[in-house]
Amino acid sequence: MTANPFETDLDRNPANYQPLTPLSHLERAASVYPDHPAIIHGAATVDYRTFYARSRQLASSLAALGVGKGDTVSVMLSNTPAMLEAHHGVPMTGAVLHSLNTRLDAAVIAFQLDHANTKVLIVDREFSAVVAQALGQTTVAPVVIDYDDPQFGTDTPFAKGEPIGSHDYEAFLAGGDPDYEWTGPADEWDAVSLNYTSGTTGNPKGVVYHHRGAALMGYSNVVASGMQKHPIYLWTLPMFHCNGWCFPWTLGVVAGTHVCLRWVRAAAMYEAIADHGVTHLCGAPIVMATLLNAPDSEKRRFDQTVSFNTAAAPPPESVLSQMADAGFEVVHLYGLTETYGPAVVNEWHREWDELDQAERISMKARQGVRYNALEGLSVRDPQTMEPVPDDGETIGEVMFRGNIVMKGYLKNPDATREAFAGGWFHSGDLGVMHKDGYIQLKDRSKDIIISGGENISSIEVEDALYKHPAVQAAAVVARPDDKWGETPCAFVELKPGQSVDEDALIAHCRDLLAHFKCPRHVVFQDLPKTSTGKIQKFVLREQAKSAD
Repeated sequence: MTANPFETDLDRNPANYQPLTPLSHLERAASVYPDHPAIIHGAATVDYRTFYARSRQLASSLAALGVGKGDTVSVMLSNTPAMLEAHHGVPMTGAVLHSLNTRLDAAVIAFQLDHANTKVLIVDREFSAVVAQALGQTTVAPVVIDYDDPQFGTDTPFAKGEPIGSHDYEAFLAGGDPDYEWTGPADEWDAVSLNYTSGTTGNPKGVVYHHRGAALMGYSNVVASGMQKHPIYLWTLPMFHCNGWCFPWTLGVVAGTHVCLRWVRAAAMYEAIADHGVTHLCGAPIVMATLLNAPDSEKRRFDQTVSFNTAAAPPPESVLSQMADAGFEVVHLYGLTETYGPAVVNEWHREWDELDQAERISMKARQGVRYNALEGLSVRDPQTMEPVPDDGETIGEVMFRGNIVMKGYLKNPDATREAFAGGWFHSGDLGVMHKDGYIQLKDRSKDIIISGGENISSIEVEDALYKHPAVQAAAVVARPDDKWGETPCAFVELKPGQSVDEDALIAHCRDLLAHFKCPRHVVFQDLPKTSTGKIQKFVLREQAKSAD
């Protein structure tokens, strides 16, 4: 048999193959644009030379503690420079970065620290008390480093806790080498970060990312967000959430500027957008509502159009119109923790601008097509694993395949095998495939309401509710019913100064939906949300059981 000449004497070697890593994005930016602003935090501005040097100092100091490959460094930090440094300094040692959700309670924090086998823990002093409580419940005893944010301020309802660690962050960095010779991963499949799912039905699962996926997300985020050279990015999305959708690493690709924002407040967002020329930000619909509903005294004028990436239910047309009038262009994304954040984008076609309003809304309601770095996006029957017809009607499970899908769940082989059954990642989201290859979500599998044997999509009912001008936020869940099995129960948050009663809102839905799909009950209240703005339906399901 004749040898394939393209596979003969053409082996990998250090000259023609290097494992992909997101760390190279920062290294290049610091080399090419050392004096360009990398981070703005309050009145302080840090250039790329300094950002890179401080990240190396962190890596050097961690290595001196014995941190290396296979170790976990956990952080409990807000959107601050220390969080950006951790995203680079920790993996420079070969260790894995674990970002804790800053709204977790002590028991969940303790579970995660033990499950991750945390060796070092960096804690913002805002969270000292809850972390101290958590450490009283853990088996692990990590080295604790206190971070004292100079921009914390005193005009805030949040109190700064007492130090609980054996090191101060700045002193810890000062002892490190700014020229530390870090090395990239030996294999791009090496773990770079650990993110835990929300854990609404028991203990959360630890989602492991690899260097290859995080590096590719950098390029894909740039494309999906339409970033040019030197974008200015405002941190409204928590960096602990899917590693900030990988944007802490992404901005190095285009030498962008990180504008840190400790707390998401309207006045601070408008101030940053106007004063720093912000071009991009990411956030849940609640961030849009915060911007749009801000009093005039907190709003600022700005000349640039700001690209706003959002990943949740598609915003109603009225909200998109208001955002456009306010100077924002909304980009609709979709993904999960297991896909490094957004892996699907509603890539807009210019000719769709010419459609009538109803058709345009229909196009905007779709989640979209796969990211450039995702190799496969499909809607399939989870039992047969066959693709459903691309008729926009047949419901199946949305599945992913590619390099921006997680390595798996830490120490949970059964859950990993189940998630990857049939060679695809099973999202648990139900959707349809349209003729043009765009997917559209219909519901989470657990959120489908089965009433009298008929399937009701909670998303469809929520879309109808959002069309009422008084509704700011809505969530629909199943309410047990003796006759029908389940009926839709709506929880509604009204816009400031607006009012509508239950009968009027149900009548509004009946004008838009088949009557059996309409809510039988409407509860007006503030909706429980996660720190990333997602509505906590598991809380509402419990409330619905006793709703009058």
